[in-house]
Amino acid sequence: MTGKNKAEIITFKVDETLMEAMAGITNRSDFIRGAILSALGNCCPLCGGTGTLSSSRREHWDDFTRHHRLATCADCREPHLVCDHEEV
Repeated sequence: MTGKNKAEIITFKVDETLMEAMAGITNRSDFIRGAILSALGNCCPLCGGTGTLSSSRREHWDDFTRHHRLATCADCREPHLVCDHEEV
């Protein structure tokens, strides 16, 4: 079976509201798998999706922000990083 991925089974509990929201989904496994992959693809590369920085990561962030800043995109109004070295 070299080269084949072995499927793992993961189970989790959901509350009644989520269960009712998923009631009309015909293939919940595919839906959940897609939702997880999408969420992982949109995860913050710095905090890993936790929303917080460890003290070490905060030190790296502080060092990074010496030459970078947040700006707001004029088109989509979303924040993005700008390298101040590019403006010199």
